[in-house]
Amino acid sequence: MPENPEENSTEELVQDNDDDIVSLKTHTKIKKYLSGEIDTLKENYAKVRLNCTNEMSVDEMGLVHGGFTFSAADFAAMAAVNEPYVVLIGSNNKFLAPVKVGDTVIFEAHARFEEARKREVDVVGSINDIKVFEGTFTAVILPEHILKLKLKRSKKVKKSQDS
Repeated sequence: MPENPEENSTEELVQDNDDDIVSLKTHTKIKKYLSGEIDTLKENYAKVRLNCTNEMSVDEMGLVHGGFTFSAADFAAMAAVNEPYVVLIGSNNKFLAPVKVGDTVIFEAHARFEEARKREVDVVGSINDIKVFEGTFTAVILPEHILKLKLKRSKKVKKSQDS
C-alpha cells in the first residue's frame, strides 16, 4: 500500500553499506511512493528502490507507466551527484523490459565527472537479475536554484528592454 501522498516523504539522511550516514542534499521533497526510495547513498553512487503500485498502472494487466520508471532512474542519477542545485539537462535511455504492478525495480546510478559543473550518470534498473532500464543522464550543477536564476535573467531582460 502506498504512503500517504500528502506526506513529505524523502528521508534526509541515508545509511550507506559502510554504516556511514550520508546526507541527501538534493530532491529532498520527492515522493518516494512515486519516484523510489534511496537504499544506498555514497559519493558518486546511489541505489534507489521503486515499489510498483496499482496507482502506477496504465491498464487492466498492471503495466506500469514508463514515466514512473524514468522518474526513479532520474532520482537515482540526481542522488548520485548529490549537489543541492543539480539539474537534469539531457538523457539517453532504453526501456528494455516491461514493469508491472508488484515489481520492485532497483536502480543503481554511478556518476562520472566530466567538467567542473557537468556530470554524466549511468543508471541501470533491474528486477532481480533482469535489466529493465538503462540510461545515461547528463546533469549540471548550478550555483543556486534554477528558478532563481531564471527569475534573475528575466528581470535583467526586462530592465534592458525598459532602457
